[in-house]
Amino acid sequence: MGRKTAATRPLPGESVTVRDGMRLYSEVARRALQRQLAYRTENLAGLVTNIFFGYLRAAVLLAVYAATTNVGGYDAQAAVTYAWITQAMIMIVALWGWWDIELTIRTGDVISDLSKPFSYVGFWLAREMGRAAYFVVFRAVPVLLAGQVMFGLHWPSSPGAWLAAGVSILLAVVVSFGWRFLLNVSAFWTTDARGLGMVANAAVMFLGGFVVPIRYFPDWLQPVVLALPFASIIQTPADLFVERIQGSAVPALLVGQLAWAAVLLGLAQLTTLLATRRVVIQGG
Repeated sequence: MGRKTAATRPLPGESVTVRDGMRLYSEVARRALQRQLAYRTENLAGLVTNIFFGYLRAAVLLAVYAATTNVGGYDAQAAVTYAWITQAMIMIVALWGWWDIELTIRTGDVISDLSKPFSYVGFWLAREMGRAAYFVVFRAVPVLLAGQVMFGLHWPSSPGAWLAAGVSILLAVVVSFGWRFLLNVSAFWTTDARGLGMVANAAVMFLGGFVVPIRYFPDWLQPVVLALPFASIIQTPADLFVERIQGSAVPALLVGQLAWAAVLLGLAQLTTLLATRRVVIQGG
């Protein structure tokens, strides 16, 4: 009773209710999480690699701090924690990028995706949330626990700090998704989207605070780099986790992330409309 049959499901071009949409996106996220569970061996290998490089990065930082007590507002423990939390976030925010959407464009499957009666951007965002949720549990948590055992990390000291860090990581996923979505859909207009993506992903690594914290940059350069969306992907959640930023500055950082998330999702929606028009003009 009340269950949708094939005859009552929305047809292409018809709208779905908010409840139907939420149910759909929840199911998409759940299946994306389950999909990752099928790659246990690969994910275990990735976990070991993350821990290995986390150890190397932390060891290098400790060598630097042997000659000083504070760099860029981080003491030795905060810097080591920064290295480990950024390692833990690699797969959560898909730092190396992904090309699932670009692949559907090359194969032509994108045409059927664009004709389905739900938000194309929302569908892929739901998939991304499911994927990220998997890596929070099965990658980030083990990586941080390994860092704690080997070095002793700085953990958020209050429920409010945990909440701020958690919200920031969630927003980082959305900002990263918006950025990667734009890189993927550029395949509608260029034959070298992945080449462009390699350059763009390198920018995220260096300008997002993964290689070294942006707080280590020259004072004149920091405001410029922090104004870019990349800091919202790595630097901001890492700073909130190690409590490098506290007090009234915390809401300002979260608002900045939220603003970039809104801008990038808006651009994602706009490029989807342009891509759909391009497909229609070219006759599918």
